[in-house]
Amino acid sequence: MSETTQKDGRKRLGLSRPGKLVLNKTVEGGQVRQSFSRGRSKAVMVEVRKKRTYVQDAEGRMKKLREGVVPDDAAVGEEADVSELTEEEARAYKIPHLTTEEKAARARALQDARRAEEEARAREEAERLAREAEEAEAAVAAAQAEAERAEREAKRVEDQSEPAEGQPIEGDEVQAGAPVEDVQLEPEPIAPQAETRDPETARKAAVAEEPDDRPQRGKRAGRTDAKRPPSAPRRGERRRRAGRLTIAEALDDGGEERVRSLASLRRAREREKQRQRQQLRNDPQKVIRDVVIPESITVQELANRMAVRGADVIKSLMKAGVMATITQTIDGDTAELVVAEFGHNIKRVSEADVELGLKGEEDVAENLDPRAPVVTVMGHVDHGKTSLLDAIRESDVVSEEAGGITQHIGAYQVTTSTGGRITFIDTPGHAAFTEMRARGAQVTDIVVLVVAADDGVMPQTAEAINHAKAAGVPIIIAINKIDLPGADPNRVKTELLQHDLVVEEMGGEVLSVGVSAKNRTNLDQLEEAILLQAELLDLGANPHRPGEGVVVEAKVEVGRGSVATVLVQRGTVRVGDVFVAGSEWGRVRALIDSYGKNIDDAGPSIPVEILGLNATPAAGDDMVVVENEARAREISEFRQRRERRAKATGAGRLSLDQMFLQAQEGGAKELPVVVKADVHGSVEAIVAALERISTDEVKVSVLHSGVGGINQSDVTLAGASDAAIIGFNVRANPQARELARREKLDIRYYSIIYELTDDIKKALSGLLEPTLRENLLGYAEIREVFNITKVGRVAGCMVTEGVVRRGAKVRLLRDDVVIHEGSLSQLKRFKDDVREVKEGYDCGMAFAHYQDIQQGDFIECFEMEEVAREL
Repeated sequence: MSETTQKDGRKRLGLSRPGKLVLNKTVEGGQVRQSFSRGRSKAVMVEVRKKRTYVQDAEGRMKKLREGVVPDDAAVGEEADVSELTEEEARAYKIPHLTTEEKAARARALQDARRAEEEARAREEAERLAREAEEAEAAVAAAQAEAERAEREAKRVEDQSEPAEGQPIEGDEVQAGAPVEDVQLEPEPIAPQAETRDPETARKAAVAEEPDDRPQRGKRAGRTDAKRPPSAPRRGERRRRAGRLTIAEALDDGGEERVRSLASLRRAREREKQRQRQQLRNDPQKVIRDVVIPESITVQELANRMAVRGADVIKSLMKAGVMATITQTIDGDTAELVVAEFGHNIKRVSEADVELGLKGEEDVAENLDPRAPVVTVMGHVDHGKTSLLDAIRESDVVSEEAGGITQHIGAYQVTTSTGGRITFIDTPGHAAFTEMRARGAQVTDIVVLVVAADDGVMPQTAEAINHAKAAGVPIIIAINKIDLPGADPNRVKTELLQHDLVVEEMGGEVLSVGVSAKNRTNLDQLEEAILLQAELLDLGANPHRPGEGVVVEAKVEVGRGSVATVLVQRGTVRVGDVFVAGSEWGRVRALIDSYGKNIDDAGPSIPVEILGLNATPAAGDDMVVVENEARAREISEFRQRRERRAKATGAGRLSLDQMFLQAQEGGAKELPVVVKADVHGSVEAIVAALERISTDEVKVSVLHSGVGGINQSDVTLAGASDAAIIGFNVRANPQARELARREKLDIRYYSIIYELTDDIKKALSGLLEPTLRENLLGYAEIREVFNITKVGRVAGCMVTEGVVRRGAKVRLLRDDVVIHEGSLSQLKRFKDDVREVKEGYDCGMAFAHYQDIQQGDFIECFEMEEVAREL
């Protein structure tokens, strides 16, 4: 084998013997990218076959051809310049030498062959286009048949409903899902064949005109494909026409009436809707609506209620200077201005409308039945109010009260010896129970003012008189303890004149009765006076309606839950009724009268205990029976939200100036406490008493107050705030006691309210800053002034009054004017330091950091003492 070098420098293999055939590669391979329509492409492998460059001559040797010369076996149609061969080359390659005529003949023959080939291709293209046109006409005929069937089905459906109005309009666009008969399908015209069309141009035109069978993007679902084969019409159906609709075919429709397409009907309906909307928009007499506006409403909801666009409402708000989005909430006043601008009627509603109609209508005189009078017993503490009620009721309530004083409000109904009924409300007389007395005066018909004959009119007596006058109820004076040796009823009557109460004995209109609760004296006269006053008042109520009343007292009892003492004012409360008491609601599980007996119903002027509350209401709240539980829940939730908002508003944050002022003054010291009591009235009284004993320097901060025993939550709250826990007639449960022991918290129990207030006063007094009091010790006269080295000026003095002590404060007096105030640095007698020098002795004194002393000056010696303050 030998290596032969090519022109491009590469080596190829060849035979070692000379004169033999050398191997040469005539086929080259490669890869090219073929492009298609719609941006598609594909990589393909191609082979390039080279033309022969060497031929064998007559002697068997290889000889290279010149450029442009092809051998005798070249393919027909390839470009080859055979005219340039010499006669010797033509003979060597067996190619005869051509003359000029032969060359021209060959050229003409080649041109005729090419023309014949183009004509054949053109005929094939024309035949293909004709076949495609026939297929398109067949597809159109099938689509028209299908559309006609759908049209008849739609007509049958519309005949069952209502006929459509309007006529089709030319030029409307075809909508999605429209029948095919509205679309004029025309067969594609066949372009005339040009005689001079070359094969490559014909091939490109055929590719462009050939329909694409691939699925197209964005085509609507349900559109008829032109390539689908025609479907045969059903039996009894008329075959759809093919091709374009002519005038003759339109006039001669086979005797069948032509109907509108579904697309045409939809377009007509849409045009009618647009016409109506435009008419409403342009009509000056627009529809006036009643727009309901709550306390707050979103812009979108307001637009919906006015039946206008949200953008128009936003524009109106922007004109008023309010920048709001479609989902933003605006207040009722702003919404009212917008509604007024659009010309609609305004109907304002509020959240409190849930309480409308809660208490019903007022009763007419024909429906009123006589009822028992409600009498509230009021007066000063320890004047015998509860003892008087015990004597009337023949009970012993006073023995159950701690400290011998009434600390709860109670309600009882008694039957007199004559058969009449009287409802009594007993109120405490202590100063702390002002709210209880005021509440008792508001729910009563008559006030019985109890005044001790031996004590006279006291502060709480005057307060009870003011409450009764504010309530506008008549007063009956019961002068108690007339059997005591020091009793003077006339003095009581005279003192009452100061409060504009003139008894009948003195020419007035106020009834007065002298009684003795201990000896049961004149109790029948007191009952007669009450019944007489009630007869004058002509009291009546309607028992045939849902019950209404007022909560006199509320408490929490173990095993019974929240219990409310309610005085029924009108209507009847029955077991099973759903009611609302203040911000709480419940269902009556049991009714218990003042004697502890269960009853089924309670009418007007009857005090009862109601069980079944979900929580403890506040004393003084209204109690109303409602129709169902849903209404009760709605009212209760509204009142609770209102109370939370009121508390949040009342406990507002301090301004920056107020905070700076408190920081400069040091602020008031607070004593945090947690108060728990047995009834709501006691809690109310304790909190009010603690607020009254607070001052600008120290005050009581009630973190939490409630009804019921002390639980773990109360202890946790007190531990987090370092607060004191106060229990009034209640105790802590075992878990709370254990937690308080671990947290080292002190729980104070009380049963008498004045003991509680006294202890709180002592605790507040301990928070007060002590006062400094100056105690004068004595005077000394400077007789001589000495200058001592390293000491300075020293005064030789004589103690003229009292005593002078080392470490005490001194003042230097010159002509009875204070020149200097400081302290002594040295106090000596002769050469010894002494602690004090008494009157009549001389001594030496030196001032600390002061040297300006003169003979004849006086020295005043005093000391400062801290004195604890009390409230």
